[in-house]
Amino acid sequence: MSAERGISATMTPAGKTPRTERGRKTLRLLLDAAAAEFGEKGFHESSVVSITQRAGVALGSFYTYFDSKDSLFRALVRDMSAQVRLTVGPVIAAESNRLEGERKGLAKFLSFVREHKELYRIIDEAEFVDPASYRAHYEDTVNGYLASLKDAAKKAQVRDDVEEVHAWAIVGMNVFLGLRFGVLGEDRDVTEVATIAADLLTNGLKR
Repeated sequence: MSAERGISATMTPAGKTPRTERGRKTLRLLLDAAAAEFGEKGFHESSVVSITQRAGVALGSFYTYFDSKDSLFRALVRDMSAQVRLTVGPVIAAESNRLEGERKGLAKFLSFVREHKELYRIIDEAEFVDPASYRAHYEDTVNGYLASLKDAAKKAQVRDDVEEVHAWAIVGMNVFLGLRFGVLGEDRDVTEVATIAADLLTNGLKR
């Protein structure tokens, strides 16, 4: 993940948001190191010491940004959610045809997952480490997705009765396609997978 992308006040506890470019870069190093560490070892087997060593950051500096390993984990879940939205959202929004945007957006998501396979382990572990973050990840994702679908409906790009069920169904499909063709295997071209999924959205399963 890029150096300062997605850094915001929600990434750290109150009063610990970095105010300088150097601070934001240090926070980015810690978040990226945590993603790698939690992705490899899981939450319980990871430590603040190992994360700071991986980041090349002094142990004392860690507590400038976070209160604990738990605090860092919560921030990481928010960060990874933001990274997905920042990566995929603009691709979808750039298309005047929403269904074409869905195809390109899914292809982009699959490519992202292949580069960040730790995403799935961390989000899955959040269900037990921090259930509130786990729930927020999916609810925030779907709520943003639903808002964009309704906007597309207003522009006559999709059916005019889009609602929560549609948003959860599409997001759920994309999550499992990411699992199969991003984490479990890379045996299909992402464009091919996205094209098949987009055709399903467009034409359904009817004969």
